[in-house]
Amino acid sequence: MPLSLIIFIAAVQGVTEFLPVSSSGHLVLVPVITDQPYQGQSIDVAAHVGTLIAVLVYLRGDVISIITAMLGFGDNTQMASNRRLGLMIAAATLPVVIVGFMVNYAAWHWLTLVTTLAWANLIFAGLLWAADRFGRDVFKLTDMRWSAALAIGLMQVCALIPGASRSGVTMTAARFFGYDRLAAARFSLLLSLPAIAGAGLLKTIDLIELGDMQLGLDAALVALLSALFAWLAIRLMMSWLARASFAIFVVYRLALGSVLLLALQQGWIAAAI
Repeated sequence: MPLSLIIFIAAVQGVTEFLPVSSSGHLVLVPVITDQPYQGQSIDVAAHVGTLIAVLVYLRGDVISIITAMLGFGDNTQMASNRRLGLMIAAATLPVVIVGFMVNYAAWHWLTLVTTLAWANLIFAGLLWAADRFGRDVFKLTDMRWSAALAIGLMQVCALIPGASRSGVTMTAARFFGYDRLAAARFSLLLSLPAIAGAGLLKTIDLIELGDMQLGLDAALVALLSALFAWLAIRLMMSWLARASFAIFVVYRLALGSVLLLALQQGWIAAAI
């Protein structure tokens, strides 16, 4: 795979994975913009593994605290709070795991359509705007409740729809429940860890079984670069949300959905993802 394409894929995945803008909505455009064939699932997953590394590095303090608490080390108030947060993340992940397993074997045609991807961007951008506009800044991450965590986990199921954006739907749900922007983004990042780790592990095993060393080297480079781009994107997003709203992401997604519909109408892109 050309180095320029590796860098481009890593940049697209790394920058868009944790922003509420739909990474799938951008990856579908890679073959169109680069005039290169679909890069394959292994490269896609390598990019996701890179983003996993990025969020682990960024949230290393939270991750270590949660794991330590889950293992039962310590029994003070902070440990109990971290253990509770870890259990909520695990429980909130179950819906997308169960439904994702079923969807994987359902082979629903509408999930492969660019039309679905475009309209999902438009609809979920509207929901993000509403949640951010009318949601209250009442709760912090330390105030996370079981009811809110489970509802956010259920909302994460919508991320199985191409274009919905996993980060977008979880942040939207958190804002509707009154969590401030930084808390919504931080919980979304924590919730991404088990989902990305599970998918990355399965596809890494597949990659090893293929025995394609060149593909392995390409995937490793994509993962490394994707991690760098994702880490930068997370830092910029958290800095932005500390002083501004989600409006810029809403406008961008509305524009992206409109461009996808136009491109589809003009025949610039294929009808299926």
